[in-house]
Amino acid sequence: MTIGVLALQGAFIEHRKALERLGVDTREVRLPEHLEGLAGLIIPGGESTTIGKLAVTYGLLEPIRAKAASGWPVWGTCAGMILLARDIGGLAQPLLGLMDVTIRRNAFGRQVDSFETWLDVPELGGDAPFRAIFIRAPLIERVGPGVQVLARLSDGAIVAARQRNLLVTAFHPELTDDLRFHRYFVRMTEEATKA
Repeated sequence: MTIGVLALQGAFIEHRKALERLGVDTREVRLPEHLEGLAGLIIPGGESTTIGKLAVTYGLLEPIRAKAASGWPVWGTCAGMILLARDIGGLAQPLLGLMDVTIRRNAFGRQVDSFETWLDVPELGGDAPFRAIFIRAPLIERVGPGVQVLARLSDGAIVAARQRNLLVTAFHPELTDDLRFHRYFVRMTEEATKA
């Protein structure tokens, strides 16, 4: 099984290394032909407008959209979460538009307002909280009826969610040594492969 990491811009190397620590084969995705044979795809954090424009330039939006519509697992972290959303508050930028969520970009302010916090994420198993790193992070303002909320901040703001084969996190699990979110996504790909 091989999982792809969209490698147009952003923290793709860190995701690749996290998957490799779990013994998972990875492939950097830059062109549509790189999607062939993958069990799933991670869209990393970075700059969502830049990633979206490059995805359009390299012809990746439609193939990713089609594969995800057929049940192929896709995980978006930070900028990747923005790209997966159907609604980003009316801002004009290229989106995959797959997940029934409304996102607010840069919800916590600028780079200097980045922060870390501990989150309870029962879906990951166990009682240990997850250390979440937020860097110019978005948040989820609204979820549709088919969306499962996975984590909230102490004020109730939604920062992780799943809709069938789609997973989003406003934070950067790839910047920690905690592999539970990557393990969770690997399980999603394994389940989709068996289906």
